[in-house]
Parts: sequence; structure tokens; C-alpha cells
Amino acid sequence: MSSPRLPKRPHDPDLTVAGEEFFFPDVRTTVNLFAIHTRSVGRDWNYPPHEHPQYEINIVLAGEQVMVVDGHSFIQRQGDLMLLRPGMVHSSRSSGQGFTYFCMHFDIDDKLFLSLLSRLEQVLFPADGAVAKQMGPALSKLLDLSALEDMGISGDSVAKRMRIQSAVFELFATLWEAVSSEAAHLPGRGYVQAELAHQIASRLQGRVNQPYRQAGSAEKQDGIEGISSELGISVSHCNRVFRSVFGVSPRVYLSELVLHEAKLLLADPQWSVQQIAELLGYGDIAHFSRQFKRWSGQSPTSYRKSVAPESSSE
Repeated sequence: MSSPRLPKRPHDPDLTVAGEEFFFPDVRTTVNLFAIHTRSVGRDWNYPPHEHPQYEINIVLAGEQVMVVDGHSFIQRQGDLMLLRPGMVHSSRSSGQGFTYFCMHFDIDDKLFLSLLSRLEQVLFPADGAVAKQMGPALSKLLDLSALEDMGISGDSVAKRMRIQSAVFELFATLWEAVSSEAAHLPGRGYVQAELAHQIASRLQGRVNQPYRQAGSAEKQDGIEGISSELGISVSHCNRVFRSVFGVSPRVYLSELVLHEAKLLLADPQWSVQQIAELLGYGDIAHFSRQFKRWSGQSPTSYRKSVAPESSSE
């Protein structure tokens, strides 16, 4: 008996109608932001030596400050940008006149981005340099958010927090573009390996997102052979590089992606377990159920009852 026609998902257009389609990459980045502020200080202001576990972006908006980083003194003038890595001991003071600065602390779990930042030896990027100039518009957008208080949008509102996150991601995008060219000449295999690992991860995500995949595709050896061939590397090198960056094998990473997708589908009552198994590329529902229970400790039906009791009937 033929399988029932599956209802269309928002990102799964009817392939008999669609001439082409485009999948945006999944975004699984977590960013934490701390102590984002601007401050104007007087001529006698100083901040004692300290360090913190986050990255720091510090920009002088007006005037001039003296920043001492790991024993090296820098004069930071208007528009100059400081990028401090975690653990750097730094202090700051006025240089005989008051000044205004912007400061933001952050951590991010994007390993490729972190690998790039960790390779930078430069901490001061002058206002007339490429990095500071390129980041200028994105920084101005973030600074403009201070005016939201005058528009009646409170500092702790959801709207303002979302706008801050949007502006910060735009700032990171320009920082990536600007710093990539600065770091291109720096030695080190870490960045190259991280970039390759992210290419592998992107292709694994594509395997999971591919609509109406062939039966049994999720049961094959993770598509690693195909991905290795696409990238022109051996399977062993593919596994080794991926594990060095993500800490798990491509097989485990793919299992986590499939489990995440399965949970999303099980939370939607329009999909039967049989249909979900087919969408995820399993040849039969029994195999999918065994795999899901091995990953999550629950059967698909039990998980569905726990998240959507009213839709538990099949």
C-alpha cells in the first residue's frame, strides 16, 4: 500500500510545483551580553586593573582615555576601538581631560567566530583604520537605542531587548567581516580547522532539513562519506577535525539535530509518528521509535503526551 501524501510544511513546498528553493542556514548561536553602557567621566577618573571571562568592546566616543592592557599602555582617542580577549588584565584612566566611552562585554558559543577572535594579537583599532570604519554604522545603530527611553520604551522591555540583540548581531557581522581580513595573514591552523568543521556542520544540517528525503537516509553512515567527498577530504580527517572543534563526532552531532527536529514535529499534532519517521528518512516506524527512545529515554508517543497531551492519539 502506498504511503499517505504528507501535508506540506511551511519550509517544504510541494516539489511538483516549486521550480527551485533556498534554505537559509540554521542559527544555533547563543550570545550573552553584559554591562552594555555609555559613560561620561571627568579628568580625574580611573578604573583599577581587573579582568573578566568575557570579551570586551570599548570605544571612545569623545575625548581620550589611557588603557593599560597586560602591561602595555595605549592612548585611545575618539573613534578608536579596543577589543579585549577574556583574561586580559586591563585598567583605564583619563588622560588629563574628561571623556565619554561605550563598553560592551559578551560571550558567544560560535566556535568559528571565537577561533578568529582568539588569533588576533592587536587590541587597539584606530578610528581611521578599516576595522573601526567598517563597524561605525553598526555601532551607531546600537548607540541610537539609548533614545528609546524618550520614545516610551523602557530599558527592560521585550521590544528594547530584541532591538539590542538585533543591533549586536549586526555589529558582530561587521566585526567578523572587518577582522577576517585583518586576521587572514596570521599563522595558526585553529581557524582553518574551525572553518572546515563549520562547513561540515552546515552540510549535516542540510541533510536534516532536506525535505522528503529518501527512505533510509537517516540510517546511513551520517552522510559523512558524501560530505567528505564534497569537501575533498578523507572520512577520517572529516571526523577528526569535526571532533576537535565541536567535541563530538559528526555522528553524535547529526543525532542531536535529528532528535531536535523529531521533537519539533512530535509537538505538532498534524503529524503522525509514521509520517515523522518518513520525513526524517527512516525506512520504518519501529526503527525510528527505537532510535528516538535511545536518544531521549522516551518513546515518540510518550514524548508527544508529555508536550501535547491533547494530541497524543494516533
